[in-house]
Amino acid sequence: MSIKRSIVIGEKEATKSTAKKEERRLEGKVAVSAKGKAKPIMQAVGDLAKTMPPRTFKPDGKTLVIVESPAKSKTIEKFLGPDYVVKASMGHLRDLPKSQLGIDIENGFVPRYANLTTRKKLIEELQADADESKAILLATDPDREGEAISWHLAYILNVDEASKCRITFNEITKHAVAEAIAAPRTIDKNMVDAQQARRMLDRIVGYKLSPLLWKKVCKGLSAGRVQSVAVRLICEREREIQAFIPEEYWSIEGQYETAHKESFTAELTHKGEAKIAIADEATAMAIQAELAMQKAEVISVDRRKRSRKAPAPFTTSTLQQEGVRKLNFGAKRTMMIAQHLYEGLEIGGYGHVGLITYMRTDSTRIAQEMQSAAKDYIISHFGQAYYPSKPNVFGTKESSQDAHEAIRPTSLELPPKMVEPFLSRDELKLYTLIWNRFMASQMAPQQSEIVTAQLASGEYTLRASGSKVIFKGFTEVYEDTKKEGEEAKLIPIMEAGQVVMNTAIDPQQHFTQPPPRYSEASLIKTLEERGIGRPSTYAPIIDTIMTRNYVEKQDKQFIPTELGFVVVDFLIAHFEKFINVDFTVHLEKDLDEIASGEETYQDVLDEFYTVFAKELEEANEVDRVKIADEASDEVCDLCGSPMVYKFGRFGRFLACSNFPECKNTKPITVSTGVTCPKCKEGTIVERKSKRGRIFYGCDRYPACDFTLWNKPINETCETCGSIMTEKTYKNGTTKKFCSNENCPTQPKKRTRKKKTEDATTETEVVVKAETESATEAEMKVKETATKDKTTRTKETKTKETKTKTTKSKTKKASNTEA
Repeated sequence: MSIKRSIVIGEKEATKSTAKKEERRLEGKVAVSAKGKAKPIMQAVGDLAKTMPPRTFKPDGKTLVIVESPAKSKTIEKFLGPDYVVKASMGHLRDLPKSQLGIDIENGFVPRYANLTTRKKLIEELQADADESKAILLATDPDREGEAISWHLAYILNVDEASKCRITFNEITKHAVAEAIAAPRTIDKNMVDAQQARRMLDRIVGYKLSPLLWKKVCKGLSAGRVQSVAVRLICEREREIQAFIPEEYWSIEGQYETAHKESFTAELTHKGEAKIAIADEATAMAIQAELAMQKAEVISVDRRKRSRKAPAPFTTSTLQQEGVRKLNFGAKRTMMIAQHLYEGLEIGGYGHVGLITYMRTDSTRIAQEMQSAAKDYIISHFGQAYYPSKPNVFGTKESSQDAHEAIRPTSLELPPKMVEPFLSRDELKLYTLIWNRFMASQMAPQQSEIVTAQLASGEYTLRASGSKVIFKGFTEVYEDTKKEGEEAKLIPIMEAGQVVMNTAIDPQQHFTQPPPRYSEASLIKTLEERGIGRPSTYAPIIDTIMTRNYVEKQDKQFIPTELGFVVVDFLIAHFEKFINVDFTVHLEKDLDEIASGEETYQDVLDEFYTVFAKELEEANEVDRVKIADEASDEVCDLCGSPMVYKFGRFGRFLACSNFPECKNTKPITVSTGVTCPKCKEGTIVERKSKRGRIFYGCDRYPACDFTLWNKPINETCETCGSIMTEKTYKNGTTKKFCSNENCPTQPKKRTRKKKTEDATTETEVVVKAETESATEAEMKVKETATKDKTTRTKETKTKETKTKTTKSKTKKASNTEA
């Protein structure tokens, strides 16, 4: 069913069921007070829930604990023992229906929820388990969305929401779970209201703006409250780059030598008292002639020490940014792997263990217990000098919710080296990154010595500087990407009044550079700094704008498509008040106030919709946006007419100009100019996979199925005669490889060595011995217990790996609402 049609249907009753009609009638009735103003969502639907018969528990039953993920349920069930049954909800079980708007705007923004049809069997199973239980504990994730899922579960299972049925834990460890079980609480109604307010806002914007874009721009488009702002940022940056006019400037460096033949480099900075600016080559050459082969006098030498503090432990945003920079993982991939590490994996003798704390957080806070453990670990492994005089404390942003700890390992008994045999390659990389960042955050600062010398040569002043690390501090385990390679060698020891001789003057031409395009890391950083959305939504935002073909990636940078420009221009022209940074930031603050009880969801939605509805009505009156066809050099294969470039929901394509008489279309391909080695007739062209990854294939497909991942070049291998390919790495270097996988010149693939049971056990025992300072007798006991479980570990790990991807897709589907 089309979105446009679903809007119309959404204003009517969506079901023939008399019972559901009566339920909705009651919802509307209880949601409107005497003054005609809506009550909070929780109160409205909660009143309706009270009309149902109360749940009767079985005294001799077990306690039912409901989490979101099956992997998490296995871990927790082992912690709790036989008196508990742990089941997974697999994310949301109730939501706004897809076939209609699902919000009664006229009667105070009352949501009309419906059980997900894809979860019917699961709901029946949970209800059956609930009927046999003596108590129900809702242990969904400790955030707003997790709170909303618990509230929906309470409704489905008829659990009194005023009872202490809610438990939360920041990490999946036996100690944390036991503490949560001992201290249940009621469902936080304010958090639920904040989440549902966000859900309804996104639904209203998506379901009202999307059909407008279909009508006025192109079918199949979508708009979102946050995604449209992200596309706008990318488009505005691209226009800055297009409008940028580079300006020429020059710099001059001189090579100097002391009396002891020690050489160093100095940069020209001033002429007289003024900072020098060299605009053209003639000026640069004139200065070069004045400085060349002249003596210079050292007029000052400044020596100082610099202390560089350790970085804060990871938040969701910084983890995604470093995942892109250091591991070349996208935000979506980073969060998926982090979810696996949080939910738990089989770790030899330790059983099923959650390796990191909750990965959706904006806090840099660390529990005092973990700070003490980190202190002992650092002193024992690196020495007393590597621990600061007092524990590092990091500030939080004003917009931070600070609901959970920072992302960190759950136990320092499980270093990366020990868990390596039980993790996949990507899991190990991310866990190592989190481990190292946490350890670095608790360590002493790096200490450097910086020496700066000022030289006078006639009326010109030059500066030479260098630095040297004298104490590594936290950089012993973690180095910030930006700082790598910045340290320069110390300059020779010099004193004021000393004369040095020039050996060369090197003028260099430069041009001012436009602002860089957004990469995935820099876009996430900008979104966080400007308060757009929440860190947990960044990955789905990026995924959505690429899927919708509003932007594309080239060399790991975002470039807006023509469709992206058209959509953003249309939205700015008619919805400037909503598709901008200030509105999005203001709305996030409103949602925070709803969560804290300072604001009601109805007031926020009412204030928004009053203006939005008026602008929506005005936009419906404008003319359809016309995207002009662009001529091409291609000729139609069917009728011989010239082909033109057109734009559709999937981007640009070639179409016959004789449409509708001729409906021939072609995809746009980029030719490499290399003849296909398989069929000898076609040319290899650039293509894109379903996931957006670039590959190369014959343009005669499907007649010829030749494909390559690396870019082919017009060269042949001297050894086997196959065509050569080139691959560009993250650091910018390009290497050539033979396309034949069996060619002797192919580099050997690096594979991780699979450890035997004995080797694995030995590694575990050694590491645990170092960490816990265990005695030899204790080590033998642990070794025996570990050997018994190692065989079962490999079988369990294989089964879980196959199901991880499926499980993660069900998590929080509402974040990607169009």
